Amino acid sequence: MLSKQLLRSGTAVGALVREAQNAESKADFIHKLAIAQKECDESIYWIELLKQTEYLNEKEFESISMEANELLKMIRSAILTTKKNYK
Repeated sequence: MLSKQLLRSGTAVGALVREAQNAESKADFIHKLAIAQKECDESIYWIELLKQTEYLNEKEFESISMEANELLKMIRSAILTTKKNYK
């Protein structure tokens, strides 16, 4: 069950970023990335639960968690940069 939740939220991030690339406006771009940001943060939550339930060992958790957090930072940065340039 946890892995299915991670699969759902994790794949949503990629789909939303792809949608953002084809946004109809800057506001639409920001909106789609904001949803991707939420899905990425949710994915991190599921990764943490998988670690706590020992589906992931420490090494797997550290690697996946680090990459997910880096992705979250990139999405947030893109949102902030676009908002700054949008005004």
